[in-house]
Order: sequence, then structure tokens, then C-alpha cells
Amino acid sequence: MEIRYFDHAATTKVKEEVLEEMLPYLREKYGNPSSMYTMGREARKAVEEARKRVAKLINCKPSEIYFTSCGSESDNMAIKGIAYANFHRGRHIITSKIEHPAVLHTCQELERKGFKVTYLNVDRDGIVDLNELKNAIRNDTILISIMAANNEIGSIQPIHEIAKIARMYNITFHTDGVQACGNILIDVQRMGIDMLSLSGHKIYAPKGIGALYVRNGIPFERLIEGGHQENNRRAGTENVAQIVGLGKACDLARIHFNQHKEHLQEIRNYYISQVEEKIPDVSLNGSREKRLPGNANFSFQKVEGEALLLNLDAKGICASAGSACSTGSSKPSHVLSAIGLSDELAYGALRTTFGEENTKKDIDYLVENLVEIVGRLRKA
Repeated sequence: MEIRYFDHAATTKVKEEVLEEMLPYLREKYGNPSSMYTMGREARKAVEEARKRVAKLINCKPSEIYFTSCGSESDNMAIKGIAYANFHRGRHIITSKIEHPAVLHTCQELERKGFKVTYLNVDRDGIVDLNELKNAIRNDTILISIMAANNEIGSIQPIHEIAKIARMYNITFHTDGVQACGNILIDVQRMGIDMLSLSGHKIYAPKGIGALYVRNGIPFERLIEGGHQENNRRAGTENVAQIVGLGKACDLARIHFNQHKEHLQEIRNYYISQVEEKIPDVSLNGSREKRLPGNANFSFQKVEGEALLLNLDAKGICASAGSACSTGSSKPSHVLSAIGLSDELAYGALRTTFGEENTKKDIDYLVENLVEIVGRLRKA
């Protein structure tokens, strides 16, 4: 049975070009980049070239990029790093109610250590209120962390405006850009972003590699003790092959950005129109305009999301009921609850996130099966 994959917000396949650049650093060029002999210097050169490629994607200096194991580590490194480095100035952090668990759980851990956290509400589209943000700022606020785009409903936040507010009050601004990078234009200089997290496996690089951008001059504490790697900010021997893969993926994302975005928007809009035309009692979750190009999240009334996923899987269709990081939770999505959905509608949600290999023919197959499955489940 042919597999149709519509869960690119969960992960993407490694591109052939990415894998080809990685392979030499798993075979003959396996030196430790901290070693002084030729193999070590070759590995170091590859790491620094990848750093330049990542920096170019988001328009920052290579010296402002730190390699990590994933987006979650980058979020932890940013939030805890700023909190521990600035606790003498203040212990108040502002975030939103729809952040990724890597942000929310990190903030909750800091609360247990004496920090105070304000969780901003969002509107029906999943967008934060800038006036509420301004009103939440206190004299002891040291960090604002708002994701660039949501992983479940695709809502894009007014990052530039949030950054302006943070700068006005001399507060560090971090954004989780894991879903945004490669899908919408991110320019950290123009947008005024101080720190940004990104992840390789969302942009056709391998799992297990990420990066954190930190604007030069921002003080933050390291989380991992050991050697002096990553400019003494993250100890541990660099994962050279994965870093090379991330660099190549960032290069491809930058070069093919317009083509990628236009393709995803086209098939996403086609999917939304087909679902709304052919299936009654559905509602689109998140903003119609301010959303990621490849994201569509629908709630199907009188349908249980898990049953819908299992029936789609039987047809070779991969989709999601929400964030892959929340799979196994018995509670409704915190994102869908935050935008005001009832538990019934939250449990009946289906997230489809499209990628470069998806076609309109794939969408037709998906919608055809949705029509049949939703109708059958509703009758049952």
C-alpha cells in the first residue's frame, strides 16, 4: 500500500542532497573537530561552514549560532540560560498558553524554583494580544518567549511587534522558530529577535540536531558542563555529520524558499476548500490568513480524532490529532483549549501538514477517504 504522508510538522524525511553531504563525516572524515591533526581540522571546517549556512537562513552572524541536539534543547537552553544569568535583575518571564511543551514545561520548572511566569491568552485564531503583553510587563521581567508559529494550528504571531515591545523595556526576546524557519521568512535582524530556536528534522535534515541563535552580547548560562565546545556555551563533542546535514538543509531551504512556500500554500488552500465543500459540520482552527503555508487543522463535529486517525492509517494516510510531542496524553490539546474550543471539538481535530512531495492528487485521495470515514464514523 502506498503511504501518503501529511505530518510534516511532526518530522520530515532527510533529503538525498542532505544525506550525501553527511555520509563522508560518518565514514572517512570522522575526526573530532577539537583535534589538531588533519582529520580534526577537516571536521572543524565542516562545522564552521554549516554554522555559516544556518546563520544565512535567518540573517545573523555565524558566531551567534550554537548547535544543539534538537529544538527542545534549544528552548531549554534559551529560557533557563537567560533565567539563571539574570536572576539578580528579576525573576519574571512572559510566554503564551499555546507554546510547545519544551517552553511551557521549562517555564513550569522555573516556577518551582521561585520564578514567576505570566501565560498570555490568545484569541480564537491563536494570536496573542499586544496590549495584554504590555500590561503583563513588570519591573522584574527578564524574558519574553513567544513562538513564531504554532505547531498545531499554524498561527503566525506578530513577532516584529513583540520584539519592539521587548526592546522598549530592555527585555530579552526569545522565539521558538522550529515550525517557522524554512516555511516563513525569518530575518532576526529586521525582526529584532534576540534568541531563536530551530530544529533540523522539520526542514528535511536528520532528527537529533538543532540550533540556537543568540544575539551577540546577550548573557546566558550554559546548561551542560564539560569541555569548551560551542564557544564555551555547550559542552560535548560536536555531532559533525548531523551538523553538516543541518547546514545543507538550511541552504536548500533558503535557496528554494519562494518555490517551497508557494507550493505548500497552493495545496493547503486546495485541501481546505475541498474539505469545506464536501464535508459538513467542520471548522478550521487557527487564522485563515496568518498561518503557516503547509498547515490545516480541522475539527470534525461528532467524530473522535483517534478513531479518525486509525481509519486514515488503514488507508495509508499519515496525519495527526495535534502535536507529536503530546501523543499519549488523555487531555485535549492545550492549544485548542486555549483558543476556546470545547472538549468535543478539540478531541475531533485533525492536523494535516503538507510537504514538498505532496501533490493535488494526494489531496484528492486524502479528501476522498475523509468523506467516507467521517460519514461512517458519524453514523456509528
